[in-house]
Amino acid sequence: MSFVSSYPRRPLLGLLALLLCTSLSLPAAADSTGIGPVALDTEQGPMRLHIVEHASFVATWHGTTIYNDPVGDPARYADLPAPDLILITHAHHDHFAPDTLAALDTSHATIVMPEAVAKDIDPSVGDKQITLNNGESATAAGIPIQAIPAYNLPASPDAHHPKGWGNGYVLTLADKRVYISGDTEGVPAMRALEDIDLAFVCMNLPYTMDTEQAADAVLDFKPKIVYPYHYRGQDVEDFKRRVNAGDSNIEVRLLDWYPKSG
Repeated sequence: MSFVSSYPRRPLLGLLALLLCTSLSLPAAADSTGIGPVALDTEQGPMRLHIVEHASFVATWHGTTIYNDPVGDPARYADLPAPDLILITHAHHDHFAPDTLAALDTSHATIVMPEAVAKDIDPSVGDKQITLNNGESATAAGIPIQAIPAYNLPASPDAHHPKGWGNGYVLTLADKRVYISGDTEGVPAMRALEDIDLAFVCMNLPYTMDTEQAADAVLDFKPKIVYPYHYRGQDVEDFKRRVNAGDSNIEVRLLDWYPKSG
C-alpha cells in the first residue's frame, strides 16, 4: 500500500487549500527597477517618482532611470539606481552641479542639456551628451524628448532666466506625455502645450512665477496631473485652489519637496 493512498485525504486537501490561500495573500514582489510611488501609468508600465529636493527628482519607467537636475549631496542618490538619462534644464547651481555629477555613476547615462550647460560640463561625464536648443528634439535612452522654451517675462538679456538660455522638457513615455518646466514663467510655449498627462511646474519669486501666474498657465494647457515643484517660499495650497477653481478635473498633487535634514 502506498503512503499517499493510506494518508487521510481530507486533511491533505485542507493543507493544500491553506497553502494556496497563504500564497494568494502574500504581497506582490517589488519592481526591482522601480523606486517610489506610481506617478503615472503608461502602456509600458508605471512611471515611479522619488523626490530628492527642490527641482531634483529621480523617476523610473520601463527599465529606465531618469535623473532630473541632480544636485546636492551625492549620498542622497546612493541607494537609487544609476541613471540612464540625465536631464539638466539650465546652468544655475540648483539645477546643474558638476561636483554632484562627478560623484554619480553616469557611465551608462545620456545627458540632455542646453548650450549654457554644455559649455561648462566635463566632457567625460556620461556615456553620451546631447545639446538641445529651445524647440529641438532628440531621442535619448529610447525616450523622445522635446526642449521647451523656459524664461522670464518680459524677455530680457539681464533676466534671471534669459530667453534661449534654459529648457523645459516634454518626454514621451509610450502613450503618455510628461512636461518638466525648468525655471520659467508662463511663456507662450508652455501655454500652447497639448496632451500633457503629467506636469512638473515651478513657482518661486523672484526667480520664476508666483502661484497665480503658475495656475493661470496650467489652466491654459490643462495637464491631467500636475505637481508643483521648485516652490520654496510659495503657498502651494493657493496654487491648488486656483487650479481647481478653474478646472476641477486637473489633479493637483502636493508633495513635500523640502525634507528636513538630520
